[in-house]
Amino acid sequence: MSPVVSEILRSGFMINSSLRRRTHLVQSFSVVFLHCGNSNSPGSTLLQNSGSEYDLHQLMDQRKRRRMESNRESARRSRMRKQKHLHDLMVQLSRLRKENHQILTSINFTTHQYLNMEAENSALGAQIMELSQRLDSLNEILNYFNNPTISNGVYESEAFETSAESLSCIYQPIVVSGGIFQY
Repeated sequence: MSPVVSEILRSGFMINSSLRRRTHLVQSFSVVFLHCGNSNSPGSTLLQNSGSEYDLHQLMDQRKRRRMESNRESARRSRMRKQKHLHDLMVQLSRLRKENHQILTSINFTTHQYLNMEAENSALGAQIMELSQRLDSLNEILNYFNNPTISNGVYESEAFETSAESLSCIYQPIVVSGGIFQY
């Protein structure tokens, strides 16, 4: 038997993953070489009789089956990883949508409250202006009654004396602090 063939048989057809195609080609040639090349040599009948060609085919088929099985298992794991990743993304999407809905609901509620408070604040501001004008008017009336002035020789307060007596309950000017109308 040639040294190349015996080396191939002795190595047990170890296949390096980066050299698979070349190794398969070498194995194919070695089978052809064993079958055709050494048919006249004295050891060829022993090699053919021992069934090493059959063993070689079985070994190649067994490795091919293991490789295919390994590839199937790897593809199955890859599909399962993809499926789990997709499921995780769907769960995350659902959670984020729910959180987004809650945030939008909260924003809408807060905006509604803000608009109500702004409307109420505007109404209170209008009331403050109206009450301030009334207060100014009442203070002018009281100042008029409390500080008589002479016009045409007659005190103006004498003309309203009866009115002043009827309004005797209002003697002091009305003063209102701004803090009363704060919300």
